[in-house]
Amino acid sequence: MGKVFSLIPKKVKRVETKYRRIVTEIPVPESIPILEKLRKYEPISMTGQPPIIWDKAIGINIYDKYGNIWLDFSSGVLVANAGHGNEFVIEEIRKKIEKPLLHNYCFPSEIRAELVEKIASLSPEPLKKVFLLTTGAEAVECAIKLARTYGKSRDKKVIISFEGAFHGRTLGAQMIGGIPNLKEWIVNSDPDIIQIPFPGDPRCKDKSFDLFLRTIKEKDVKEKDVCAVISETYQGGNASLMPVEYAKQLREWCDRNGVLLIFDEIQAGFGRTGTLWGFQHYGIIPDLFVLGKGISSSLPISAVVGRKEIMDQYEPGTMTSTHTGNPLCCAAALGSIKYIEKYRLWENAEKMGNVFEKKLSELKNYNCVGFICGKGLVWGLHIVKDGSEPDPDTAFKIVEKCFEKGLLFFAPVGYKGATIKVNPPLIINKEAILEGCEVIKESIEEVIFG
Repeated sequence: MGKVFSLIPKKVKRVETKYRRIVTEIPVPESIPILEKLRKYEPISMTGQPPIIWDKAIGINIYDKYGNIWLDFSSGVLVANAGHGNEFVIEEIRKKIEKPLLHNYCFPSEIRAELVEKIASLSPEPLKKVFLLTTGAEAVECAIKLARTYGKSRDKKVIISFEGAFHGRTLGAQMIGGIPNLKEWIVNSDPDIIQIPFPGDPRCKDKSFDLFLRTIKEKDVKEKDVCAVISETYQGGNASLMPVEYAKQLREWCDRNGVLLIFDEIQAGFGRTGTLWGFQHYGIIPDLFVLGKGISSSLPISAVVGRKEIMDQYEPGTMTSTHTGNPLCCAAALGSIKYIEKYRLWENAEKMGNVFEKKLSELKNYNCVGFICGKGLVWGLHIVKDGSEPDPDTAFKIVEKCFEKGLLFFAPVGYKGATIKVNPPLIINKEAILEGCEVIKESIEEVIFG
């Protein structure tokens, strides 16, 4: 982790296909002043992505203004579920701009009422209360606060989360998260946040619920003290889901002990895994779940969805947010959700996921591909050396080769920064997937064989 792509233009092979076009050096020489300006005025933490200046994004493609086109396997970090520049989204935003109504704080608005009703209608009983926020991390923070408040009257405050989890980059979200190098700088971390092994991770050999019970016992956690368990529906770092039986036993354990079960659906929600909600794969219902990213396929908006008795704990005016239900963001979300529903994009995600599973599994023939996890249209290629040791350098080089060929990923993520995430918009077709997977294969071969 912490790697930066070079700003020195490099001659690359010209590409001209149905889904990709590369006609310049990469990065584009004319784009260097813009990239340098960003590096001068933004924090260094913003310098980790491929040096490509996005000019427009349509469907499954990213365009710069220099004639290059990339096939997008990033979805802009899993946001563009309904595709980039979706017509439904643009039309809903246009209506609000023409009104105009660009902001209304917590004052009532018709469009906010429409959106919370829509989300509630898609959520299973009894999860019918919806609180709109701005970012996924903000929604996670809110879920933590709700869980702790709910537990306070019951003398419960321990929150259990999972090793390897990513819940966002605000302080509370990073304490709940389970990635060590994102927590090293935290002083006086909350002692009542406990992490346990995630059974979906291929490195975790014991996938039984007994591991959960043994671990909390080893950490001297009393069941009566636990107020909540929070888990990503699939772990963002490697796209792995927990075993279904484990999830069912976790739900039963929470019910027996009066513990809230929270699913972080920020990446999984709105069709990404082949079902509308990722937790549907487990056949259980959480007490709270949090949404973000794919909720709008564009503008920043998130939500916490849950049971009435949990969501209604705060008095009027005491759980609000400055930009809650921003009219433009609500419009974008409604447009995206309507499109996803109309075309049942979760079904395409499931179908195209089967194509990915077959093609990506073929990459396990290369020694550098340690394991592949995923469901629907989210996959993780974990790159290794010496059989199992994470290899972030090789992962970084593969991503670099790919964007030089017109296939776009965000920088490697997950354990030691060695996982390449594969997550195109949910509108992708088989032809584009096959082309993209061929580029991945070519890039791996060029990196490992020279």
